[in-house]
Amino acid sequence: MKVLMVCLGNICRSPLAEGILRHLAKEKGLNWEIDSAGTGNWHVGDPPDRRSVAVARRYGIDISSLRGRQFQTTDFSVFDRIYVMDLDNYRDVLKKARTDSDKAKVQLLLDDQQPVPDPWYDDALFEPVYNMVYKACEKIINNTER
Repeated sequence: MKVLMVCLGNICRSPLAEGILRHLAKEKGLNWEIDSAGTGNWHVGDPPDRRSVAVARRYGIDISSLRGRQFQTTDFSVFDRIYVMDLDNYRDVLKKARTDSDKAKVQLLLDDQQPVPDPWYDDALFEPVYNMVYKACEKIINNTER
């Protein structure tokens, strides 16, 4: 299974999702390829936001070595599933879809079609975002194991 997590800048939400899903997949002994990307190019090559690194570290997950990259059309050929954090990310990724098959790979991370809030402007959101993403990643693992 190859999974891509996508947010706006690839420094807050999607690196958390990548780190969490990698952690959970490893715990289950799953040989998954997991990556993350941003729809924008502002943080290409940058490490995750220090607040994302800190909240992940509190839960035993190290995302400090990850580096930002921008979502590319070729990602549709590489990944089986593409999870996006909000409706803006969803629309931006779908704009790059070449086929209906590409479009079918894209879905919001949260089952209830709610966005994962962008914590960039609010330090207090990093912990709740971590918890939302963790629960969503657990569901991905559990649904795939069935």
